[in-house]
Amino acid sequence: MIYRLDNIKIDIGGGERELREIARNKLRGEPSYFRIVRKSLDARDKGNIHWVYSVEFSSDEQPKEPPLEKCDGRAKILIIGSGPAGLFCALRLIDRGFRPIVIERGECVERRAETVNRFFASGELNEESNVQFGEGGAGTFSDGKLNTGTKSAYNREVLRKFALFGAPEEVEYLNKPHIGSDKLKAVVAAMRKYITANGGQVRFSTRFERVIGRDKVRAAVLTDLLTGEEYEESADAVVLAIGHSARDTFEALEAQGAAMEGREFAVGVRIEHLRENVDASQYGKMHALLPAADYKAVSHAGDRTAFTFCMCPGGYVVAAASERGGVVTNGMSDYARNARNSNSGLLVNIRKSDLASDDVLAGVRFQREIERKAYLLGGGEYKAPVQLVGDFLADRPSKRFGSVLPTYSRGTVFAELKGLFPQAVTHSLALAITDIGRRNRGFDHPDAVLTGAETRFTSPVRILRGPTGESLTAENLYPCGEGAGYSGGITSSAADGMRIADFIFRKFGGR
Repeated sequence: MIYRLDNIKIDIGGGERELREIARNKLRGEPSYFRIVRKSLDARDKGNIHWVYSVEFSSDEQPKEPPLEKCDGRAKILIIGSGPAGLFCALRLIDRGFRPIVIERGECVERRAETVNRFFASGELNEESNVQFGEGGAGTFSDGKLNTGTKSAYNREVLRKFALFGAPEEVEYLNKPHIGSDKLKAVVAAMRKYITANGGQVRFSTRFERVIGRDKVRAAVLTDLLTGEEYEESADAVVLAIGHSARDTFEALEAQGAAMEGREFAVGVRIEHLRENVDASQYGKMHALLPAADYKAVSHAGDRTAFTFCMCPGGYVVAAASERGGVVTNGMSDYARNARNSNSGLLVNIRKSDLASDDVLAGVRFQREIERKAYLLGGGEYKAPVQLVGDFLADRPSKRFGSVLPTYSRGTVFAELKGLFPQAVTHSLALAITDIGRRNRGFDHPDAVLTGAETRFTSPVRILRGPTGESLTAENLYPCGEGAGYSGGITSSAADGMRIADFIFRKFGGR
């Protein structure tokens, strides 16, 4: 018999030892099976902050889950992209008996890290391998956040896989799990080694150009970026796990007549505060005893929704450009989350009326225009325009930093950020800062730094697919993950990759 106990309150500093003692008392002996199901921090009463756990335990060993049904793996599957959707699709296919080929335009994570660090230091941008493109996807240079609002049946398996390949075990039960950008690189490399050790392939510096077969895909056209050679690769199925920044791929798919539609997205800035102040606001006097605090806020103060996104406690604002002449920001934290500042995206929803046209790629052009404005406002060399919150709200230029110093790696230039966005977006940002500041003390601190522009919240395009996971216009073409418009974040993208793998197994597993 398995016992489950919920809502176990443990003082700060306590943990598994106390939980195991509870299990021993219940069983009157040592448990053979013990698992922490969930761990969260209850900070609603700042005078009584504590951990809340759910646990399972039993005096019996638990039976192992039955293995997945496998096939002979004769079907040839190409996976375009090695972000979480592509990697987890490949892992699932391997476990199903396939030997997939993963195609990645960027570099392996080790070389990619060197390329990205070189860009941070010198401004030398590699448009094929950067914060957006390369092994691990855009999430590799974020925070490795694994929390998700989705209810996919695959979510638990995603977390288990991350732990299996080297993520901290706590990601399986923390309420808001994260790996940290420093640890995530090794996890991603371990996944690749598993894929190749079990018959799969991973081809780096290889760009997907287009599919062959208008109604039924039979091959893909690829370019070896090291030699410049373009070649055809036959395939029984092609998975498009391309990520939200593969704009050239969106254009190629539209030219081929793929069923696509524009979708809602958001743009805005990064807002940066002193971590100590954020921690004190969230936890009160106990903040020194607790991990770096996060927050999540939504404002309806204006006529359009504004919200925080990808909050990075104790982290950095990252230069995340993937195209020349554009400035893009993102947030990143290491596992320890112990840097001086904390930052978050502060975004405003974009409406169809904001776009110059109603075609599928209008959102891509809108994003790109803002990124190019940010580049010009920053004075070139991928420096970012910044403005202090107090000055932004007062509609005046900033002249000097206060207590918060920006962490954006390419350097910053004072600029009036109203020049980046349509007036409605600027107005909504200002209202949101004040509104959230009423609930989150210090959010509207005049020394807080706004850095522009945050444009890659999600893909502005959805590649339409049917109930079997295939494109509406091409059999055996499987749009997948965030770039295809079916997820948002690491866990939901990984889960969608696994879902697509199971669609492929159901179609090709009998061969």
